[in-house]
Amino acid sequence: MQTKFITLSQLNSQVKEVIKANFTRLIWVRAEISEFTERNGHAYFELIEKDGTTDKIIAKSRVTCWRSVFGMIKPYFESTTGESLRAGLEVLVAVSVEFSELYGMSLNMQNIDPSFTLGNLAVRRLEIIQQLKADGIFNMNKEVEFPLIPRRLAIVSSEKAAGYGDFCHQLENNHNGFSFYKKLFPAIVQGEKAEQSIISALDKIYGYSDAFDVVLILRGGGAVTDLACFDSYQLAMNVAQFPIPVLTGIGHQRDTSVVDLVAHRSLKTPTAVADFLLGKMQDNSEQLDYFSHTIQQILRNKLETKNNELRILKNRVESAFNKNIVTKNYVLKELRNRLIYSVRHLFKQENNKLQLWEYKIESNSPQKMLERGVSITYVNGKKIESVKNIRKGDKVKTYLKDGNFESIVS
Repeated sequence: MQTKFITLSQLNSQVKEVIKANFTRLIWVRAEISEFTERNGHAYFELIEKDGTTDKIIAKSRVTCWRSVFGMIKPYFESTTGESLRAGLEVLVAVSVEFSELYGMSLNMQNIDPSFTLGNLAVRRLEIIQQLKADGIFNMNKEVEFPLIPRRLAIVSSEKAAGYGDFCHQLENNHNGFSFYKKLFPAIVQGEKAEQSIISALDKIYGYSDAFDVVLILRGGGAVTDLACFDSYQLAMNVAQFPIPVLTGIGHQRDTSVVDLVAHRSLKTPTAVADFLLGKMQDNSEQLDYFSHTIQQILRNKLETKNNELRILKNRVESAFNKNIVTKNYVLKELRNRLIYSVRHLFKQENNKLQLWEYKIESNSPQKMLERGVSITYVNGKKIESVKNIRKGDKVKTYLKDGNFESIVS
């Protein structure tokens, strides 16, 4: 017996009729955007649903929003939520269900409820704030002491961002002539890649944190819908725990972001950040001028007191010195007199000794001996001291007081 069958096109036609009969109205669907692209004015979504316990994906479907609808939905959603349509957002969308025998089932977005997303964002934002507080890090950066002179600036921004240019212009053209050291750590500051890019820049600064006084996160000139990264737990956690003060100027007038809340100080625009730094420099300059004047006055008073003390001490020293000089002069004069007396006495003693020696020498001279009746005999030119030294035939010369004579020993 032959099995009954139908063709694939017949099956798809039946499915199409069933869907057409049962899905006659728009259906509101709650889901998370996992992928989103825009092309030629059309938008293409991949919507998913996750298990609330395991976080595993339990449903997935592709959704198309044609140009005619997306051109109205996009500005409406962004102006209401301040967010751009992106992966990770919870949305409530109205879709029509269609089925094609060739392409299968498709969902076409016809409307969106931004208030649903806004509520979910607010809930998520509150959860992040509560988590930061529970972790004990919410106020950590606010408690870091702000430097007296914030001159060394680590800047996280895009070099091409209008806000960065405005900041530099405002800072460099101050009428007080304050100078700053600026180091840019380039980062993407808007869009899906901004969160990780800013965290990477902060990681680089962390390695040189001793070289900077403050960190500035600047953004300006972009769309308000690109601010989602500043409500990120990971980025807020990094800012909250940063070891030096972080100032934000991300150019928005909407609700304050989570990063703004945990930063040491939040300002609306990069220009406002520049004005704040200049104000700090001005305040500190005035304080330093006051302290300088006070210190100078104290030093002048101290100097005058010390000069007076020095003059008194000088007078005392001079008086004591003069008195000491008189005393020393008297002592020196006494010593001089004693020395002169001693030298003269010694000279006299030595002179007497010398005269005595002269007398002895003179008394024992050959001439004096001859005058006393002593004769001196020489043999062959040598003085004779003993007869044993005389030989027969020696020629002898004898000296007396009144002359000499020669003789030959026989």
